[in-house]
Amino acid sequence: MTVYDVARALPGIEELRDHCRGLAMLDAVLSPEWDGRYYSFDAHWAEGEETASMRNGSGDEYSVVFSAAGAYVRGFDHESLMSPWARMDVPEVWPGVLEPVPAVFRAYVTEPAFCEEGGVPTVTACLWRETTDAAWRTGTVDFPTEGDGDPDGADHLFALLVDRSPEAYAQWAADYYETEADAEAVRHVLALRPLTPEVVAALNPELSLADLAEDIAEIGYPHLGGAGTA
Repeated sequence: MTVYDVARALPGIEELRDHCRGLAMLDAVLSPEWDGRYYSFDAHWAEGEETASMRNGSGDEYSVVFSAAGAYVRGFDHESLMSPWARMDVPEVWPGVLEPVPAVFRAYVTEPAFCEEGGVPTVTACLWRETTDAAWRTGTVDFPTEGDGDPDGADHLFALLVDRSPEAYAQWAADYYETEADAEAVRHVLALRPLTPEVVAALNPELSLADLAEDIAEIGYPHLGGAGTA
């Protein structure tokens, strides 16, 4: 799978945003310590902007910026042959990945949080969708033919954005967190239904709903006291 396949498989902007919030909430329940989390969501990243993030702790990551203009997605596989640091002494983004990014998203290309020192973007896969677009868009990329697996890292970077089923997350959590995530509780959270003490206990009996107050606010997740950030 490459970024082309991801572009065909992703849902609309709002559905993707809600799914990302669900992933972040599940991780907040399963991993109370921030440093151990894989998925996160910041509903207050900047004025009018929200971000969904993934970091696997080994150098791979993605970010999704949601704004009034639409959504911008960049992923980075540190072992990919398309990494800016994989081919030459002077780092350079793989041709075609970023050149066609439209003006409304160009600020994210050089956003310091998405770049290494010196302003080099940490990216091997990029896609975007303006609110007026009928589908996700990418650059035209000639992928490297050598190497094994997905050339731009899209297969493992965006796996749970492509397969958004509760079963996919439960299987991933079993591998990553080494815990059996209650399937119905996972389904409840991914559907963005308000958290209840019972759902939290089904996922992590050592945690209470009150313990999650800050995470709920940061993620903008719906809660029984109100609708959360929408």
